[in-house]
Order: sequence, then C-alpha cells, then structure tokens
Amino acid sequence: MATAIKTTDVDTRAWTQAEWKVRVDLAAFYRLSAVYGWDDFLFTHISARVPGPDHHFLINPYGLMFEEITASSLVKVDLAGKIIGESLYGINYAGYVIHSAIHGARDDAHFIAHFHSPDGVAVSSHEEGLLPINQRALGLIPRLSYHEYEGIALNLDERERLVADLGDTSTMLLRNHGTLALGASVGEAWSNIYHLEAACTAQVRTLSAGRDRILIAPDAAQEEVRRQVSQPRKAESGAGGFYDLLWEAALRKAARASPGFDA
Repeated sequence: MATAIKTTDVDTRAWTQAEWKVRVDLAAFYRLSAVYGWDDFLFTHISARVPGPDHHFLINPYGLMFEEITASSLVKVDLAGKIIGESLYGINYAGYVIHSAIHGARDDAHFIAHFHSPDGVAVSSHEEGLLPINQRALGLIPRLSYHEYEGIALNLDERERLVADLGDTSTMLLRNHGTLALGASVGEAWSNIYHLEAACTAQVRTLSAGRDRILIAPDAAQEEVRRQVSQPRKAESGAGGFYDLLWEAALRKAARASPGFDA
C-alpha cells in the first residue's frame, strides 16, 4: 500500500496575497517541470523570492516529488537556511546552498530553476559546452555562463564562486552537473530554463549523428542573433508582455496536465 503524503494544517492567514500568488506560480513551475521530464525524483529545486523586505525564499519540501508539490506545501526559508513557519518536511541542503547564493546576490533573481535533466547534464559535461548549432542555442549563448564542478554543493564557500561565474547572465551550465536559469518574473525564468533545456536536447540529438559535418552557424548570423536578443522582448501588437503571455499559457497547461498545484 502506498504511503500517504504527510500533511499539516497550514494557517494561510500569515501569507499576503502577493506571497500566495508566488506560491501558486512556483507550484505550477514544479508541476510543469515534471510534465516536461526535467525532475529528478526528490532532487533538484526551483525557488522563488517572497515579496517583502525579509529576503525569504520558497523552495521544495525535501521528500515530495515535483508532481506532488502544492502552493501550501512549499517551504519558506531565510538566507541563513532557517525554516520560517511550520513544515513537516525539511529542505535539501545543496539546494539551499545554490539558491541562497543567487537570491542573496542578484536582485533580479525572483525565480531560479536548477535541474539534472539527462540532456542538460550531457551538455554540461561536454568540453565545448553549448554549441552554436541551432536557433535556441544562438539565442542563449550571449547570456550563458559556466561554473566548474567542485563536488556536491555542500560547501558554503562555493557560493561566492558560483555568483562570480554567473555574473549578470540569466542561464548557466553547471559543469558535470546540470542546468540553471533565473528570471525577474516567473515567465522569464520559465522561458530561460525551457529554452536552455530544449537547446541541450537538440544538441544531444544532433551530435548523436556524429560530430562530422555539423553545421556551426556563420559568424555573421551569430552576431546578428546576439544583437537581436539584446533588445527587449515584445509580444505581438495589441497583446500583453512577452513573458506574461508565455506564463499565462504555461499556467493553462499546468491546470490541464497536473491540476491541484494551487491547493
């Protein structure tokens, strides 16, 4: 007989409307990531900054799979790793190390996703990293950084090197480890990790046919894409913001494919 998920009555009155919205968005982010196959059993993490002056962030309870996470089950912690409020679950310490580093250093890091997807790990372990061989990769390379592998992320002093390597970029390959992306909004973070994972999958499939005769995009085209992606993203005329439209569509998909995240 399957073991039931441990639950506790949560006093949601302690949460502002703004925090509840972030919780629902983050829970949907987890569910969608499972739908796309980017989860890793109980491991890897997505976090979100809690609105307000306290520098708290939300992260997954260690013990629930991505497909089980709900808005009310997310764990709130401070930058020192202390759990705020009640939770029957703890948090993954390696997740705390990585996410606290970026939340503490980047004001624009409202949502952060870190995955161990098979294709993301494969490209992170390739000496050449992400190659300019498809349009997704070309759009990411100007804002992609790399962090060398130092072992499991359990050492707090790795945080300053991780932040230094990240710089002002919004996507990263953690060498021999996986993918990472952030955004100032949930839509931007989702867009960044979606395109990074898709670019890695495209590269793995392309190289499966052999390294010979792989088409590297012409230098002029690479430079043109670099110029294009430096411009603000715009939606079609008369529509909302690009990342808002993208996330609204993602929420609809989450509601169809994995309902219940907003509980």
